[in-house]
This record gives sequence, structure tokens and C-alpha cells, in this order.
Amino acid sequence: MNSDSFPALRWLREYRAEWLRPDLVAGLTLAAYLLPAGIGDASLAGLAPEAGLYACLFSGLVFWIFCSSKQTVITVTSALSLLIGASVGDLTAGDPVRHAALAACVTLLVAAIAFAAWLVRAGNAIGFFSETVLVGFKAGLALYLASTQLPKLFGFKGTHGDFWERSSYFVSHLGDTHRMSLLVGVIALIALIAGKLWVKNRPVAFFVVVAGMFAARFMGLDAQGVALLGEVPQGLPSLGLPAVSRQDLNQLFPIAMAGFVLAAVETSAIGRMFGQKHANRFDANQELLALGAGNFLAGLGRGFPVSGGMSQSLVNENAGARTPLSGLVAAVFTLVVVLFASGLLRNLPQPVLAAIVLAAVMGLVDVRALQHIWRFSRSEFFVAIVALFGVLGSGPVNGVLLGAAISIVLLLRQAARPRVVELARVPGTTHFADRVRYPENEPAPGVLVVRCESALLYFNAEFVRERLFELLSGRQGAVRLIVLFLGAVPKVDLAGAELLADLHKTLEARGIQFRLADANGEVRDALQRIGFARAYGALGTGQTIDSIVAKWQEQNATETSGG
Repeated sequence: MNSDSFPALRWLREYRAEWLRPDLVAGLTLAAYLLPAGIGDASLAGLAPEAGLYACLFSGLVFWIFCSSKQTVITVTSALSLLIGASVGDLTAGDPVRHAALAACVTLLVAAIAFAAWLVRAGNAIGFFSETVLVGFKAGLALYLASTQLPKLFGFKGTHGDFWERSSYFVSHLGDTHRMSLLVGVIALIALIAGKLWVKNRPVAFFVVVAGMFAARFMGLDAQGVALLGEVPQGLPSLGLPAVSRQDLNQLFPIAMAGFVLAAVETSAIGRMFGQKHANRFDANQELLALGAGNFLAGLGRGFPVSGGMSQSLVNENAGARTPLSGLVAAVFTLVVVLFASGLLRNLPQPVLAAIVLAAVMGLVDVRALQHIWRFSRSEFFVAIVALFGVLGSGPVNGVLLGAAISIVLLLRQAARPRVVELARVPGTTHFADRVRYPENEPAPGVLVVRCESALLYFNAEFVRERLFELLSGRQGAVRLIVLFLGAVPKVDLAGAELLADLHKTLEARGIQFRLADANGEVRDALQRIGFARAYGALGTGQTIDSIVAKWQEQNATETSGG
């Protein structure tokens, strides 16, 4: 690890005095936003409220040192919290101590995976996951989450199971609704939604929490049957490794892998957004190191997995943050609350907590994105819906892994079936263009020009062969020359190189000459290694479609006149 791994060293050297006040204000505003979010997401993860505070506190103390994005905030998120609550909870048999230990272990495993990804410089690979899949996954996650929180809002105990079991249980137990709990929860939810609509990116949730605690204390809500949060331990936990077995590690690793995918994709997306908006350099690989450091300390501090938070980062930016120092300020403020004021949280009504969680996850259902996908491609919309129902039917862990699998299938499907089209001469020029898009283009008599718009690799070589012969059979009249334009082919592997050699041999046997146009240096080198030039001739630069066709026509004319 060198000095480049610590971006804070660079911006701290350039820090200006006039930036301190906006960073302090942004940090305090951010802390007011993080505190209720931490408590709410801890509930969602099935953990004690202090676990959310610890996760925000410890991750915030180190993330600012390593992150490349100046506005991204590390925090607990609804998606990760639900992942922990729905998956780890099934392994603990209702034991809260074991639940906390396994959650902390997952956090450390996420950190280990992030560190490993950073070491192999896998940051750019994070963009590999399809946005279409993530839109569907997040929508499914929001519905799944709502099924866990609605019973709390209505004042009765929920149940376990998948989305359908929880939903069925909720509908069948509506008669158990506690009216005062529902009233308190609905008022809090209306206030939170109104805040999102009219005072965006302000710590409305903080004021809702404070109002809820005052109402509980002075209106005696607990005496009226409204469940309260209860005691929140004051002070810091002892840092250390959770007590887990090797068997636990094997069970937790798939959960950690799913958590890493969610955390890395979300953190990278936020960093890229701010990088483009503020013209700042964003380093996706550096963000993996920051993510690993944040999760490592959060895991040691009895927290649960953290990642970049979109709403929290927007709050940070809109509050005027100039540097990541605002994240440190928020962490220090959280530390003060944990040390001296956490006892005040005991009077927070559970319906208010449920309202905070429900309001937070409404943003996971991006209706506009789904509409955009529908208009762009019905097949991609179907993929988003598959990801959505994958979460509802199989749970968050299987849902995110299904999403990753769909992303891989989409990429391989696209790469395995590249576009292979016929080119023809643009009238009055020496340029050749797509004949399908531009039917007025003029094919040269006896010549078929084909363009492949992808690298030639082992999994698409046969498809390219089939398409070329399909185009050949579709041409009227005898074809005596085929030119394969390789200007859009960045690379060939062994199978791709052997395909070109085999095409040359097969077509020559049919009396059809085969030529390659505009092959780049890497492609020429690959063909040289399999001895292609011995049969074909030297593959030099400047072999354009026009020059190859013109030379062939000249030779053909000479042979015809000589005959």
C-alpha cells in the first residue's frame, strides 16, 4: 500500500480555511440524517438499535481517509440491512447474541472480499452488473421490506418467511391492528413523505424521531399499548472478532458475496455520479479499498455491512460538503451520541421506526426507470421483472445472486451473437457502409463485404461463421471475393484466429477468394502466430476494403481480357 492509497493526504494538503465551515455544517446535518437511519436499518437487519449506530460510527471514522469521491457517505442501507435480516436471521434460531455475531462476521467477510478485489484491481468490473437487473432487484427488495415493516406500523407482531408468506400473514391479521400505534405510525409516515416532497435532502427523519420521543414521554404512549424501542446501551463496544465457527464461515460466505456485490455496485454508482457532476477524478478501485476499510472497522465494532448511501450522500452534497471531512464530522457527532445520549432513544415508538424504514425504501421502487426500460426493450423489462420476482420468491441473497447470474447471461448472450452485416459502397464515394440500414448502397458485382462488430472469441466464432455463410447464400449471382472488415474487431483469441484461417481454406476450395481489411496490429500478431500469413500473404497496414476490391477488380479485368 503506497501514498496513492490515501487520497486524504492529497486533499488535506490543499485544504482551504473557507471549506471548514461548510464541511462542519454538512457533517452535523448528515449526522442528524444518519442517526435515525442507523436505528431503522438495525431494526430491519433484526439487530439491536445500537448496532446501526456502531456501523455508521466505525465505518465513518475510516472511510474518509481512503475514498476517492468527495461527497460519497458510508452508511448502513436498507438493501444491505434487509439482506442481513432475511438471511442471517434464518441461521440464528432467534438467538440475538448469535445473530449479532454472524452479522459482524458477514461484515468482516465483505471487507475481505473488497480488499481482495482491490488487490486485483477489479474496480472497473463492478460496472459489469446490469442496471436493468439492479432496477428490478431494488424494486423487489422494497416490496419484501414493506412486508416486514407493515405489521410494526399497524401495531401487531409480524412473522417469518418469504414475501408471500409475510403478506398473507399481514392481510389475515389486520383485525389485530392497534389503532393508536397505527395513528402514530401514519402521522410519522405522512411527515416523512411530505419532507421528501417539499424539503428534500433535509434531516426530516431526525425531527420525526425527536417528535416521536417527546410524544411517547408526555402522552404516555407506552401506557396506551404503543411499543417503544427500549433501552439502548450507552458507550462503545469492545472491538474484536466475533465468535463464529468454520462451519459458520461456509454458510455466511454466499451472504457476504451478495452483500459485497450490492455494496460495491451502489458505492461505485454514487461515486461515478458525483465525479461526473463535479468534474472530479473517480477511482473505482480506490473505492473498493475504502469500502473494505469501512466494513472492516464496522465488523470489529459489532456493526453490520455498510456501503455508500445515495440519499445520505445527496444530503451531504446539498448541505455544502466540500471534502470527505464532513463524513468524519458526522462520525464524531455519532460518537458523542453513543457515549452520552443514546439513553434518550428508549422512548422512540416502534411505529415511528417502521415509518422511517418504509419512507426510506420507497425510493428503491424507481417507476420511471421501469417505464424507461419498458419503452427501450421488452426483453430487458422482462429481465428486470425476473430479478424482482427472484427477490420476492427466493429472498434477497438468492435475488442478488440471480441478478448477477442474469447480468452474466445478458453479457454472454450479447457477446456470443455479435452483429455481422453486409457492407456496400456508398454511391459516389470509396466508403462502404451497412447495406441493411442504407439499402441504396451499391454492392460490387461478385464481391461480398462483411463486417463483424465484436471481438472474435471462442464462444462466438461459430455464430460468425454461420452468419457469413448465411449472407453468402443470400446474395444473388456468383460471389468470387469475400472481404471481411476487421476494423470493428479489437481482438481475436485462438478460436477466432483459427476461424479466419478455416474460412480462408474453405472459401478458396469453393473458388472464392478471402481477404481481410483493416486488421489492427493485435489481430495481425495473433494471425501471425498461427502461420496465417504463409497461406494468405503478408497482413500489412493500409489494406482497406476499397483497395482490396479495386485490386481484385483490376486482376479480374486483366484475366478476362487475357482470356
